[in-house]
Amino acid sequence: MVKIVVGYPPIVSKKGIPLLSQNRQFQYFNSPTYIYPMVPAYAATLLKKNGYKVYWMDGIAEKQTYDEWLKQLLKIKPDYLLLETKAPVIKTHWKIINELKSLKIKSAGRRMKIILVGDHVTYLPLESFKNSKVDYIIAGGDYDFIVLNLLNHIYKGEMLEGGVYWRKGDKIINSGPASLRHVLDTLPFIDRDLTKWRLYAFENGNYKYTPGTYMYSGRDCWWNRCTFCVWDHTINPLGSYRSFSPERLFAEVKHVVDKYGVKEIFDDAGTMFAGNKMKRFCELLIESGYNKKVVYGCNMRFNAIGQDLYYLMKKANFRFILYGMESGNQKTLDKLDKGIKVEEIINGSRMATKAGLEPHATVMLGFPWESYKDAKKTIDLAKYCFKKGYFNTMQATITIPYPGTPLWKECKKNGWLLTEDYNHYDMREPVMKTPFSKEKIYDLEQELYSSFMTPQYIFRKIAGIRSWHDFQYLFYMAQKLLAHLLDFDPNQTKVDFFSFVFWKNIGSKMMKHLVSE
Repeated sequence: MVKIVVGYPPIVSKKGIPLLSQNRQFQYFNSPTYIYPMVPAYAATLLKKNGYKVYWMDGIAEKQTYDEWLKQLLKIKPDYLLLETKAPVIKTHWKIINELKSLKIKSAGRRMKIILVGDHVTYLPLESFKNSKVDYIIAGGDYDFIVLNLLNHIYKGEMLEGGVYWRKGDKIINSGPASLRHVLDTLPFIDRDLTKWRLYAFENGNYKYTPGTYMYSGRDCWWNRCTFCVWDHTINPLGSYRSFSPERLFAEVKHVVDKYGVKEIFDDAGTMFAGNKMKRFCELLIESGYNKKVVYGCNMRFNAIGQDLYYLMKKANFRFILYGMESGNQKTLDKLDKGIKVEEIINGSRMATKAGLEPHATVMLGFPWESYKDAKKTIDLAKYCFKKGYFNTMQATITIPYPGTPLWKECKKNGWLLTEDYNHYDMREPVMKTPFSKEKIYDLEQELYSSFMTPQYIFRKIAGIRSWHDFQYLFYMAQKLLAHLLDFDPNQTKVDFFSFVFWKNIGSKMMKHLVSE
């Protein structure tokens, strides 16, 4: 039987835990966060259902050392190893690939082949062939369908689809443009036992109730234009958006609730479907009574939904709504092709809050065209939304121009890049020139994370405690906040380190004592 490992080798860094799986914007976090990788999980499931022996080896989520992960791989001796990669870790993966190939791992006399997938190799496939001994690269976002097709082509004579690159002597051959026409409703439910779903069910700030899990209603975002989003311009480019039907999505929701006891689901499509599809999905949750069994969350655009649909989402037991705010400056929103107005940021989050949902906003700083005054304007808008109660939580990042995005191409054209060393593309430092120093960017990031600590916000959160679970969740999110403050502290000691140590150690001991009482 042909054996294939779907996995992530451990990556050890002083910067923290790498957020590699299911992540558009790569970061290292001080506070562990493990995100369930949707497409690799579907790939593993499809391969198993079609007769291949599949192993799931996420060394990052399993908190393994590299030696432990390698020992497990050598024991399995797979025929194929499927790795998802991104720009900030591509050099590390090249090194790992070359080391693994030097070991000449064999199964039934055949040497192990390595398959790379992901946004970076979709845009620059030849680069990885030049710098590593990788055997195959699959371009595009449907690599779950295509990896099955590749193995079926090799072992069963099936016609090969587009999107596959491989070596033939000294040449690199490809099978044509990546296929992005697969019908999502034909996918089986993810085999969550095979893919060790509980590794990703607890340490994730998107969950208030655990165990939680991820869904993926579409590939990937129906707006599909934001100039900084690497998925929009590589693995799921403009015009390739597809979604599950509401009925098919609900069927998998029902499956994970009934079989695994899942209490909260986060739908990580770049933007979840809106309009009639959202209305139908909510109706299915309500009519079936599953709105009383599971809590739901999703990514959404500020101007995609009206008040009535927000009310229906609340009735269907949606809780967490994640918005990409990015900036409080209209000129930046326009340059990023966000398709929203500043006032819609306020109005959209206000409507969601009015319906009883909990909006989370993601914000980016460090644009080459933004002055310090512009960046402060973004912080002021965030503070206003927190003060009014329109934002519940927030995530701050430094803008990174990933290769393949229009933003990266604009940086190349205008000479804005400070470095093209991918190792620096991890959001810990600016890689684009800005009108003010990087030290000020770090200060702004930390100010942004602190912006919601207004008296009004703190009072609302305390007044909103209705149960012991609410208190535990508030405590958990406080730890997350302090860890994120350290994420943007170059010295990892400057920002409120005493408070971080208190909450992480002394505070947790107090919690355990209270629970035991």
